Amino acid sequence: MAKTVSKNNFEDSITQLDKLVSEMESGDMPLERSLELFEKGINLTNECQKLLSEAELKIETLSQKSTSKNNNQITGVENEQ
Repeated sequence: MAKTVSKNNFEDSITQLDKLVSEMESGDMPLERSLELFEKGINLTNECQKLLSEAELKIETLSQKSTSKNNNQITGVENEQ
């Protein structure tokens, strides 16, 4: 089965995962449908992990810039005294 997950935002992907889990937990489906839902779930999980990794990298980058700026301000103040 081809990857059919569109570029969702994180919240949409989590909502879709919740729906997939609920449907799979009902237990009233053929094996083929279960496998199809499982594959969709894996693809959504991978997309969520990618989005989380990108957010984490952005947070780290912003934190480093902020820390660097604060360190420069502190160093500048100490050098003036």
